[in-house]
Amino acid sequence: MRTGYTANEYGQLDNFAIEPKIYVDPVNTAGWTEYAEKLNGRFAMFGFVALVATELLSGQTLVHLLLNL
Repeated sequence: MRTGYTANEYGQLDNFAIEPKIYVDPVNTAGWTEYAEKLNGRFAMFGFVALVATELLSGQTLVHLLLNL
């Protein structure tokens, strides 16, 4: 098992002897990713269903509801 420290020949600990492995993702994940687009689409579908449910339950359109606040 590899630990985060080593000892020198005198038994003194050298806590900084082993450097961590650096992981670099070769794929650019900034901007429009597949995950972000799926999440955005799901929120949009939820909002549309909530809008339709609000109109059905209130019996009025969204424009009418917003004008009569």
